[in-house]
Amino acid sequence: MRPDTMEPATARGSVHQTLVGLGAVLLGIAYGIGAVAIPGEAGYGGVGPNFLPWLVAVALVGCGGWLAWEAQHGGFRGVAEGSVERGDWDALAWISAGVLLNAAAIERIGFILSCACCFAFAVHGLRRSEGRAGRGLRGAVADLLTGMLIAAPAYWLFTKLLAINLPGLTRTGWL
Repeated sequence: MRPDTMEPATARGSVHQTLVGLGAVLLGIAYGIGAVAIPGEAGYGGVGPNFLPWLVAVALVGCGGWLAWEAQHGGFRGVAEGSVERGDWDALAWISAGVLLNAAAIERIGFILSCACCFAFAVHGLRRSEGRAGRGLRGAVADLLTGMLIAAPAYWLFTKLLAINLPGLTRTGWL
């Protein structure tokens, strides 16, 4: 079916679509409230540390408002009825667990290992969403090593080149 021949969203879909837009607006407002607490002194290049949070807050409010407006004026056009897939909660749980593990462990095991674990959890969740999860111990070790190969250069770039302190496993600054 061509997008120009599809019907606008149903009333039920319109309510859900409006809620998605309003949720983005509320998230943007929450970001804005959080950005107020960040000092705004301009740093290098005249941009302070609160610039990016404010930019994200404004973008979320703008996009959320646009989504809500679209939902009230015909819904998301070009979406066939019944074409919306359900969320993969199992994959979301694995990815969320990886992010939470990273936040909880970064001070204890260092940036590189905690990011590698986050990567391995996220990859496992994404593979599960595609129905390809059964890789066993060898696959998990490969994912951890790949995560370390990605995180180590990022760590060294931040700590050695940019002189930004990230939690390390040792005091040498290399792990």
